Amino acid sequence: MSSDAHLSDHFAETLSKMRSAGAHAMELAALRRRLEQLSEPGAGELPGNELEPLDDISRLVDLPEPDAAEARRVLDRTAVLKLNGGLGTSMGLTGPKSLLEIKPGKSFLDVIAMQVLSTREKYGARLPLILMNSAGTREPSLELLKKYPDLADDVIPADFLQGREPKITADGRPAEWPANPELEWCPPGHGDIYVALAVSGMLETLLAEGIRWCFVSNADNLGALPDARIAAWLARENIPFAMETVLGTAADRKGGHLARRAGRIVLRESAQVPDGDDSFGDVAKWRFFNTNNIWFDLERLKALQDADPAAPLLPLIVNRKTVDPADSSSTPVIQLETAMGAAIGSVEGARAIEIPRTRFAPVKTTDDLLVVRSDAYVLDDGGEMIPEFTTTPPVVSLSKEFYKLLPDFDARIPSAPSLKECTSLAVDGDVTFGSNVVVRGDVKITGPKTVPDGEVL
Repeated sequence: MSSDAHLSDHFAETLSKMRSAGAHAMELAALRRRLEQLSEPGAGELPGNELEPLDDISRLVDLPEPDAAEARRVLDRTAVLKLNGGLGTSMGLTGPKSLLEIKPGKSFLDVIAMQVLSTREKYGARLPLILMNSAGTREPSLELLKKYPDLADDVIPADFLQGREPKITADGRPAEWPANPELEWCPPGHGDIYVALAVSGMLETLLAEGIRWCFVSNADNLGALPDARIAAWLARENIPFAMETVLGTAADRKGGHLARRAGRIVLRESAQVPDGDDSFGDVAKWRFFNTNNIWFDLERLKALQDADPAAPLLPLIVNRKTVDPADSSSTPVIQLETAMGAAIGSVEGARAIEIPRTRFAPVKTTDDLLVVRSDAYVLDDGGEMIPEFTTTPPVVSLSKEFYKLLPDFDARIPSAPSLKECTSLAVDGDVTFGSNVVVRGDVKITGPKTVPDGEVL
């Protein structure tokens, strides 16, 4: 306990609980750092008045297409890693969100498998697919991937588990919830990926197999295909870390954006904005928004962790919740989290790159789900979601009362309407859609109402 002596007794209790649960030394080092950050003034805050907008950055459209030999060489040493820990509880799901059907008979994971297999075939590259799972997503996700026997790698495992740490009370003690002790624990945000890669042995395995780069994205972002141009750019310019960004629109107001602080690029998330700071949603000022499509050099990560077991240094994100998320009257707790993209602020030589919106099409709500299930996107044989709309995707807004949860959504929209000629669709109230409905232009529907089969709106 001597290394924890400078921490408060309450913080030391939290580390002791983590240690008793069998945590690895690197996980303890990362939690210790987060607890130290929590004790600092303004913990986890990035005020707008300390930030400056980012200048122009590299653009994917300007990168040269590598020749076949170079493309194969870099992709052969690249792993595709999908963040797959989510259970889709915000949509009323109880299983992995990535198993949600997005096209007839095809889930997110099916499409990801198709994308990786297609890219391997195109370039003749090894390109292993790896999932960062949670305990709740591991078994069903790996079971689905058995449908694709060619996907499995002889040496590299198909997944590893994200870490977990104690939720803490306002005074820093580990939270207690005897009614369901599992609720006393939480994942430490996706910034945990760097430590989890090492602790699981995955980092060592990848390096031993000659894999140097990792391309990471959310499992619900089907636009995030492995791109040979970016992989070759990293190799050619020896870039240790790169974040794919999009130019911000009104829809990105709540997303994390890049800025400069004391000359360095930083990532600011909404949870890091101090009370009363209204600068966050200014998409004209903060032009570049994080897509959570991240590339990094595994050799450089290993070197950083050899010097500091908790590397890379990531700013703290303080998430305030209740110990039982379904019970707002349960004990208030703090979850100490980090964002993997925030490594852009601490890894020397890290870069940002602007990408087209086609690489950033996450499905966070049933609004997004309706768009991808519709004919606004067509799924090709290689797993690519081809846009069928003319300029921008349709903007869908469904009444939360009737559509937020998937069972309610499926009951009211059993067959997605045609949206390829739709600009916006707003549904207010209880509306049920028949089959073969077509929506064109800007449409608003108010319920209660049933839209008959074949109706053109």
